[in-house]
Amino acid sequence: MKNTLKTVSLVVAAAAVSAALFAVGCKQRGTGGQAKPIELTYSIFFPDPHIQCQTAKAWAAEIEKRTGGKVKITIHPGGTLTAADKCYDGVVNGISDIGMSCFAYTRGRFPLLEGLDLPVGYPDGATATRVATELAMKYKPAEIGDVHLLYIHAHGPGILASKKPVRTLEDMKGLKVRATGLSTKIVEALGGNPVAMPQPDTYEALQKGVVEATLCPIETLKGWKQGEAINYVTDSSNIGYTTAMFVIMNQKSWDKLPADVQQVFTETSREWVAKQGAAWDQADEEGQAFVKELNREIIELAPEQQALWKERVQPILDDYIAAAKAKGLPGEEFLKDIQALIAQSAGPASGQ
Repeated sequence: MKNTLKTVSLVVAAAAVSAALFAVGCKQRGTGGQAKPIELTYSIFFPDPHIQCQTAKAWAAEIEKRTGGKVKITIHPGGTLTAADKCYDGVVNGISDIGMSCFAYTRGRFPLLEGLDLPVGYPDGATATRVATELAMKYKPAEIGDVHLLYIHAHGPGILASKKPVRTLEDMKGLKVRATGLSTKIVEALGGNPVAMPQPDTYEALQKGVVEATLCPIETLKGWKQGEAINYVTDSSNIGYTTAMFVIMNQKSWDKLPADVQQVFTETSREWVAKQGAAWDQADEEGQAFVKELNREIIELAPEQQALWKERVQPILDDYIAAAKAKGLPGEEFLKDIQALIAQSAGPASGQ
């Protein structure tokens, strides 16, 4: 009888151990014996409806598809996980695994990559996006050495939208222009008076005359309805600036990924350089169509004016080179590479 009880006890104990091991296995693996997916968070400062957020969501979905469900990326749009100016640090510190925001939101932190935003005459968002990613990958600056860079995208050329016509530099004198960051230097160089304010406040400021113009990519005129509050658009794309936006990953999160998954991230990101750039150009086309529907006049600068405007912003480029040199950075070479790639560009990029 005792042996029987002992045997039963051993069987029960073995069953308990087996059940425990099974439970652990179930915790580590999903239903049907599938490995539990790698769950990642992605902080994006754009609101969910914005085309750039939607394009980023498509990137995340493609990652999940190509990894066969090994990866699941949860999107947090509109700065709900980390604010736009805190996004980079949020990735570094692991608040989010992946992040998208603007280098310009923390001016001075990225002294070499600030060169990407200079008024060098970007023709379109596809070119700006391709140039930004290519040069960041080429130079691999130490300033972003604390994260893994996936890619960069950048909007189309900044233009001037105004309540009164601006055809010459004379028309710029004293003009109150909404501008922030680097664009304030551009307005000052052209003879205007920059007025800093958040994008959401610009529409009302234009309506009330707090500002008389805004410096922005043309897509903003539709996206923020500012085309309703202006009468003219001056095509100043010959000195078109951009705003470079990073897509980065926490280094530890990246290092934990299996090699095959890392390859999927790399290949998909490479493809999304063209897709994200195309999204910017689509938004610009819609912005231009919007202002045309409103019968706003689009002013083309005369060749001599284009030369004058370019001459006026040259000191901004010179200052960048000097500041980079003072920090031991190859700013001059970086800027020359930007200009060379723009010169080589015959239009929107078809890929990378």
